Amino acid sequence: MKNLFWISLLWLAPLAMWAQGEDLLKEIELDDNSPVMATFKGTRLINFHTNETAGRRTLDFRIAHRFGPFNAGWYDFYGLDGGASIRLGLEYSFDGRLQFGIGRTSVEKMADGFLKYRLLRQHTRGWKQVSVTLLSAAFYTMLKDPDQAVNGFDKYKFWGSRLSYAHQVIIARKFSDRFSLQISPTLVHMNQVERISDLNDAFVLTGATRFKITKRSAITLEYGWRATGYTRTKYYDTLGIGWDIETGGHVFQVFLTNSIGLTEPQFLLRTNNKWSDAGIRLGFNISRVFTI
Repeated sequence: MKNLFWISLLWLAPLAMWAQGEDLLKEIELDDNSPVMATFKGTRLINFHTNETAGRRTLDFRIAHRFGPFNAGWYDFYGLDGGASIRLGLEYSFDGRLQFGIGRTSVEKMADGFLKYRLLRQHTRGWKQVSVTLLSAAFYTMLKDPDQAVNGFDKYKFWGSRLSYAHQVIIARKFSDRFSLQISPTLVHMNQVERISDLNDAFVLTGATRFKITKRSAITLEYGWRATGYTRTKYYDTLGIGWDIETGGHVFQVFLTNSIGLTEPQFLLRTNNKWSDAGIRLGFNISRVFTI
């Protein structure tokens, strides 16, 4: 299943090329060099940030939820009875270009904040053929050390030990009205690691795509490849497959993913379930936007 993302891209590419011609010509006819709109329908796909930022003076309230794994079995109703995680977040942009957000997730009782800046926007003609967005995020865990009584010390004694960071360059292109693709080189830094032999920095290359199937729905796919060996602990690459549904001011996303974590250090570096043994979870995101 590790290569499912790339295999799916090969399957989607011919469909995208088929749809690209007519749709792109329509855009060009409207304006010789107009900016391309809605590469993705929201600021996030499944777990990953997209190149999009919120609109001018727009507040985005987001709820993200992940149930337990399917391999929990019938007794736990295949993950629906427990082992869930949730994140609540608020994101705002004054000018539609610079966006900031805050959130809190139940996993590790982690708070997060981020800044996101739309550096370059794709146009229908000219040299601006991709969109580029920059992202920097910080994360702070409020979890108590569960091993303090056994080890005799608190690994979170210093507040800096609770911090981690993520930095991304999000490069995206809308090939047609139906098909969009992005890749994001990502650096994750953790102030504190599990073992003395672990590395504090890890590099991840993520990819994400969206294929529109109706006017208000689309199939989405995302995958994160951990390019560096940063720990001896066995973790897996994150992979998600979803369905986006637009309903007025809401964007509802339902999907399957092997990650329980809801922040970059969690789902990019510490995904401990894999698709091949049914360690996948049903999840959903709900986004509601307000103009203020």
